[in-house]
Amino acid sequence: MKNQMKKQWKQNLVSVITGLVMMGILSSCSSLNPAQSIGKNASRLEAIKAKGVLSVAMEPYFAPNEFIDPSKTGDDRYVGSDVEMAKYIAQKLGVELEIVPLEFSAVLSSITEGKYDLAISALAYTPARAQAMILSDGYYFSEDSPGYGLVIRSEDKGVIKSAADLANQVVVAQSGSLQELFANDQIPVKKELKRVSSTTDGLLMVQENKADAIVVAKSMAQLYIDANKGCGLEIVQGFEFTVDKALDGTRVGIPLGEEELAAEVNRIIAELLASGQYEKWYNDYSEYAKKLGL
Repeated sequence: MKNQMKKQWKQNLVSVITGLVMMGILSSCSSLNPAQSIGKNASRLEAIKAKGVLSVAMEPYFAPNEFIDPSKTGDDRYVGSDVEMAKYIAQKLGVELEIVPLEFSAVLSSITEGKYDLAISALAYTPARAQAMILSDGYYFSEDSPGYGLVIRSEDKGVIKSAADLANQVVVAQSGSLQELFANDQIPVKKELKRVSSTTDGLLMVQENKADAIVVAKSMAQLYIDANKGCGLEIVQGFEFTVDKALDGTRVGIPLGEEELAAEVNRIIAELLASGQYEKWYNDYSEYAKKLGL
């Protein structure tokens, strides 16, 4: 009897160890990136198609590109022109779309680290960003938009008329954005530059007297001002930051080394530009955001 119990105990122990080993193997496999899971020589594009899912990181607080419709749930709540483009790219690749909502700085680092397949989040071209990831061809350009400027409190419009009037003022800009680049390069002297994770947070800081001016994309700022009547904010009229043509155009971020995926994204962007579909989405979601009061 004792020997039988001992034999049974050994069998149970072997089963447990075998199970743990299998769990470890499965866990290890699930932690691999898509390319690793189908072979170390597979490209990310091949891995996306094999897995059937395209993961796209975005910061969903930048209307009309990407924002949240509070009347919807799940992934349906993420709407905007960039969301439509992400859906279009996934459709063209024949896979499902997985939207990964993150703070803007995390959107950038997730692509640098190769955690997700694409960043579609109103990304502008900057030299530093172009060294950290592949930036696609542009799909929305300043000539199609009102450009970049400053938002201030209405009570200060007689004091702040351009970047030259910010020497004694606190300026805020979204961290890691083209707006931060403008703040560093085109505001010669400022009292302090504060960085925030989203433009909406920066607009609130100006509204609440925690900063004096924010560098903005004018289209997004106007949506915010229109949706928040009585907020006491306004865009500085007659002033605009200079956009270097080399930096112009909103881009898709792609992990370094994934040229095959980048070529496919650029091919799809060319389709959208030729048809005028992205601009239509941009205009449609500008109206959509206004109706939501965003």
